Amino acid sequence: MEHFSQDIERIIEKYLKYGRESQVDAIRQAFAIAFDAHKEQRRKSGEPYIIHPLSVAELLADMAMDSASICAALLHDVLEDTDLSYKEMERMVGTEITELVDGLTKLDKLQFHSKEEEEMENLRKMFLAMARDIRVIIIKLNDRLHNIRTLHGMREAKRREYALETMEIYAPIAHRLGITRIEHEMEDTCLRTLDPIGYQEILDGLESRKTNDDFLASIAAHIEEVMAKEKIACKVASREKNIYSIYRKLFVQNRSLDDIYDLYALRIIVDTKTDCYNVLGLIHDMYKPVPGRFKDYISTPKPNMYQSLHTTVMSRDGVSFEVQIRTWDMHHVAEYGIAAHWKYKHGLKGMSADDEKLAWIRKLMESQQDSDADDFIHSMKVDLFDDEVYVFTPKGDVIALPVGSNPIDMAYAIHSAVGNRLVGAKVNGRMVPIDYTLKNGEVCEILTSSASRGPSRDWLSIVKTGEARNKIRQWYKKEKREENMALGRDMLMGEIKKQRLSTAIIDEIEAITRAANKLSYKSAEDLIAGIGYGGITPQRALNRIKDELCAMAKDTPSGIDTDTALEAVFEKAKLKEPPPSGILVEGLNSCLIKFAKCCTPVPGDEIVGFVTRGYGVSVHRAACRNMESIAFREGDEENRLVNVHWHVSQGTTFPASIQVMAQDRFGLLADIANIIANMRVAIGNMNAKPGQNGFVDLYFSINVTDRTQLDSILKRIHAVRSVIEVKRVG
Repeated sequence: MEHFSQDIERIIEKYLKYGRESQVDAIRQAFAIAFDAHKEQRRKSGEPYIIHPLSVAELLADMAMDSASICAALLHDVLEDTDLSYKEMERMVGTEITELVDGLTKLDKLQFHSKEEEEMENLRKMFLAMARDIRVIIIKLNDRLHNIRTLHGMREAKRREYALETMEIYAPIAHRLGITRIEHEMEDTCLRTLDPIGYQEILDGLESRKTNDDFLASIAAHIEEVMAKEKIACKVASREKNIYSIYRKLFVQNRSLDDIYDLYALRIIVDTKTDCYNVLGLIHDMYKPVPGRFKDYISTPKPNMYQSLHTTVMSRDGVSFEVQIRTWDMHHVAEYGIAAHWKYKHGLKGMSADDEKLAWIRKLMESQQDSDADDFIHSMKVDLFDDEVYVFTPKGDVIALPVGSNPIDMAYAIHSAVGNRLVGAKVNGRMVPIDYTLKNGEVCEILTSSASRGPSRDWLSIVKTGEARNKIRQWYKKEKREENMALGRDMLMGEIKKQRLSTAIIDEIEAITRAANKLSYKSAEDLIAGIGYGGITPQRALNRIKDELCAMAKDTPSGIDTDTALEAVFEKAKLKEPPPSGILVEGLNSCLIKFAKCCTPVPGDEIVGFVTRGYGVSVHRAACRNMESIAFREGDEENRLVNVHWHVSQGTTFPASIQVMAQDRFGLLADIANIIANMRVAIGNMNAKPGQNGFVDLYFSINVTDRTQLDSILKRIHAVRSVIEVKRVG
């Protein structure tokens, strides 16, 4: 312990640099508890485990974090990896530190159905703790940083998995919090693990350009000389771009090192915001600005609070370089991000309700509250990802969105009500499709209507942000319960058939209710509705239902084998491969199937089969008006009606006919065809029949996968300007 005592004293010395002495004893006590708890443990590299919490605590001391954070860093693995309980720790170090440690503790003792579900719940727990106290994530980032510095103790496959998770989750979090130092080191270290060849190529390329150092030094001296004459106090230093940023431009954008303007840059740090703009003017007088390479992040800060002026200029020798201009306060925020703002430095705890710097965390959690595992992790990565576009409203407000976002995402970013009433969008004054990909600097006007019937389910597959996806689900959850339940039942039934299980499972209400409770739904109906509005995937719901059926089978009377009990439920009617026609006929193993052209049934319709003479079974919609006349014409001396059921392979399409009645206008046909095309639906045939007084009837034959898709198309066409009625033919 004596050797490690030197380490804790070094940490305390760094802590004391900021004039805080009252909590030194608490840090020593936390170290003693951690040392005792971990004394028998070793890391995979073979070194004593206590080295890791000491290293994390020292990283936090370097960031000028408070004593509670340093204590939590020393203890952060104790609840997870040792026998010490929450209550015991709370008694020894108090509630504040124990809550921080608990926020960092994984949910390893719980049972999860998949790796993705475990990852989701651990991330959700961490973000909930982060929303209450931002210090949780600052400690976690430093914990992860030290771990990736010491990846050599892991197996190759585990090392790559760990590096990829860091790159996809933790580096973007560091970016959103503005902690550039951690972000860049994480990215570069992980890149060296994931693509060592690419990493080395960039390193060699940078080494070959070291002659630029002398060039930058001469430029810096010239700038300092000019600033001294203008009596502007400043510090000028060179800034080298981190390797991962170069890597992305080289390999993702297919560029060369010579094409990267900001490969090397100068950073000018001044005292005031006014000095920033004065220096910018002087720089543009001294060197020729490169058009389109100026960014003002002072007037429009990044969401992670970053502020600076960026400009690329050309020297007299024709060499381009970037100049960043910021104040000392801006520089501190650029390096330490949210840690530079955190109120514990002023003796305050928690965050105020109006703290906009942290509002995105609450917003992120709200947008993910009903997500299942796969969707949660995907949306989290999208919402945290560092590439963003800045889009303007017509009033000049700036909306920051992930790259790839469309007007639907923007509408829901403004307000739920705006998204729910969305009927169209204009970008730079021109009408665009609602799935148009927004670009930096564009002005997007969201068009709304009080007559709108609400969002389309198809938007769930179009939107980019988790916030928009969740708000659409919330609307359907509230407004369309019966529709959700019908759709959810069909989706669950489809998953049951996909897994070739008995359809009797859909009637196992007790098992579904138990599964619903385990999945945080109040009843079986709520779970079925949740599937319908997209709150949970049918696969995850069915897996949980199967788990409950297994548990129920184990409770059967002694003498009944568990496998036999399950087989009675799962294997009553093991399904074969779907027939080519997509139709199962009761009582017939195989027969010729044809779909009636008079009513063009599609999956989701109630259907009936009619045995024709010489042509097999004709499938009609149950409500088809021609059924009676067909039966009469064929002669009904024997019962020709048979029960038929849908059993369709995924991706199969069926023809359907629709009629659109509208006031004729220029571009009407193009607008309707565009809606159908945007839904990835093929148009088989189309014709128009002019009517009186400027009206027109349009007829379309389209190929759809099911009734839900068809209804969605009808709804979206009905919202088109000048359309009076749209209906299905037959």
